[in-house]
Amino acid sequence: MANERLRASMATKRFDIERLAEEVRIDPKTVQRWLAGRTPHPRHRWAVAAALDEDEHYLWPPEQSGGTTAAPNVELVAAYAHRADLPPGEWWGLFAGARKQMDLLGYAMLFLMEQHPQLPVLLKRKASESCRIRIALADPGSPEAAERDAEERLAGGLQARIRTSRLYFGALDECPGVAINFHRTPMYNSVFRFDDDMLVTPHLYGVPGYTAPMLHLRRKGGQGMFDGFVSHFEAIWSTSQPAPVLQRLAEPVR
Repeated sequence: MANERLRASMATKRFDIERLAEEVRIDPKTVQRWLAGRTPHPRHRWAVAAALDEDEHYLWPPEQSGGTTAAPNVELVAAYAHRADLPPGEWWGLFAGARKQMDLLGYAMLFLMEQHPQLPVLLKRKASESCRIRIALADPGSPEAAERDAEERLAGGLQARIRTSRLYFGALDECPGVAINFHRTPMYNSVFRFDDDMLVTPHLYGVPGYTAPMLHLRRKGGQGMFDGFVSHFEAIWSTSQPAPVLQRLAEPVR
């Protein structure tokens, strides 16, 4: 079976067969055999993973005793004890690397703007290059946001962060290819999709998002974990409504 992960990683890093062969110091025909499905010797796996800045076990997943790929783990690139453990530079790399689609789902997601002040500029450019961008924030006036705020004992801080995030994302208002919606749903997971890469943060009771665990998934075929979280996003998006414009958000609460 062809190694589509290796092929995709090479494309992402702009490595052709000849460049990878030169980097690893082997014959280009050997790279072709790897792409066709042959597993390299350990020293070559390590060299390829280092050259492509990938995890060796992502490119060549461990096998079960029966000789089949360990299905539960094939889409899991990495797991982090806390969302904050992923460096801002890696977040930025995912934003910058997306070409076709970005989907962002959470309560406030204000940390994205706090970490990346130039994010609206990047998203505008991505949208102009035909990348579809959908941003789903919690409705700050919804019971669901109030319940989460109370759960974390924030005394209204969550709703304030959502409104602040909406103000920052307001730079994208009326930008073709960008949709910003409010959802009114209990949030079980925050989802950040970048083409075939995805970060998922499970929501733990009373635990702030930055200390919650996070999974990095990469899509491999259909019906896997990745597609399960895609369905999660789509189900929430289908019930969401366009977020009010800034002038309406600025009106006093009655």
